[in-house]
Amino acid sequence: MKPVVSLEGIRKVYRMGEIEFEALKGITLEISEGEMVALMGPSGSGKTTLMQIIGLLDRPTTGRYMLAGEDVTTLSENERAEARNREIGFVFQAFHLLPRLSVLENVEVPLTYAGVPAALRRERALEVLEKVGLAGKEHHLPSQLSGGQKQRVAVARALTMRPAILLADEPTGNLDSKTAVDVMSLFQELNDEGTTVIIVTHEADIAEYTGRIVRIRDGMLESDQPNRHRKRAVGGVA
Repeated sequence: MKPVVSLEGIRKVYRMGEIEFEALKGITLEISEGEMVALMGPSGSGKTTLMQIIGLLDRPTTGRYMLAGEDVTTLSENERAEARNREIGFVFQAFHLLPRLSVLENVEVPLTYAGVPAALRRERALEVLEKVGLAGKEHHLPSQLSGGQKQRVAVARALTMRPAILLADEPTGNLDSKTAVDVMSLFQELNDEGTTVIIVTHEADIAEYTGRIVRIRDGMLESDQPNRHRKRAVGGVA
């Protein structure tokens, strides 16, 4: 499998006046198409900074980043936004659903920004809602859904642009343990179908559902190991 994320010597330095803080200290990392990877590290380790760089939400101070075969290191802000919308689907801990929009309308949001015609938006949104087990819920409001269902809507929204990567930041942080397993089951199903999934988590039990665990500490790569005892999540529609 070819790499979808290729980081070479990534450093990130934050400057506040005369004070410098080196959040990342030369990270080199490859993630191939079809992998499911956990990115772990304690608070202050640099894992969030690394996630933001992978997600094109921030840029490295030095180093090179290849995303789906394209050098995105020096792109302009508009070019970065285009690449981000095209290649990366985001799932966040807090769901970030718009409360006054229906489930269908929430899922259509990225397609609307991309200028996709209304009929195609609806078709693709219904397709991904069925994929995540929410067929029949398209006219509900977020307030009518459980936490697990809200996260499934967030996943559906992330999938509408058919991204190369699904990047999930603490996706089970607001969920009870059973619902968290349901959501991890969904991620595993998507990964089995070929979606590359990167999950940023501090929870070791969540990382155990992935096929590879990358640990960051003090801005450096501490370990990068295949998970030979990967657990299978068995869940339903939460």
